[in-house]
Amino acid sequence: MNQFDFSPLFRSTIGFDRLSRLIDEGLRGVEAPAYPPYNIEKTGNDSYRIAMAVAGFAESELELTQQENVLIIAGRKAESDENANFLHRGIAARAFERRFNLADFIRVTGAKLENGLLYVDLVREVPEAMKPRRIPVANATTGATAIEAKAA
Repeated sequence: MNQFDFSPLFRSTIGFDRLSRLIDEGLRGVEAPAYPPYNIEKTGNDSYRIAMAVAGFAESELELTQQENVLIIAGRKAESDENANFLHRGIAARAFERRFNLADFIRVTGAKLENGLLYVDLVREVPEAMKPRRIPVANATTGATAIEAKAA
């Protein structure tokens, strides 16, 4: 009974196949893991930053991978001393993998680990060919005119 048909919404769109896939994945009801906690902030018109709490992980234990429109941040803790006798073990040192779906033209520009927080900087770079351009309308008596290549 939880089946929704979104096909009428996509009749007037072109090239938004990925959007329909994201909606389908969102409707599945799969609960995202809560570890490690993170923030996403907008730092400029076309720039963003992900801040993730990864206390206890070293730079060598973290791995960032961008595959097409998915950013994968994984942490694998190195083997610790198994002979340690803990009275209480409350610091989470478990492995994790967090996936972020990125919009088109979003690129990772850098990452740094500072005070237990992993900062990942992202920027949106739209190619010149994808920016809006002005298309003049020609009169039938004057003939066709060339499309201007300047961005609007």
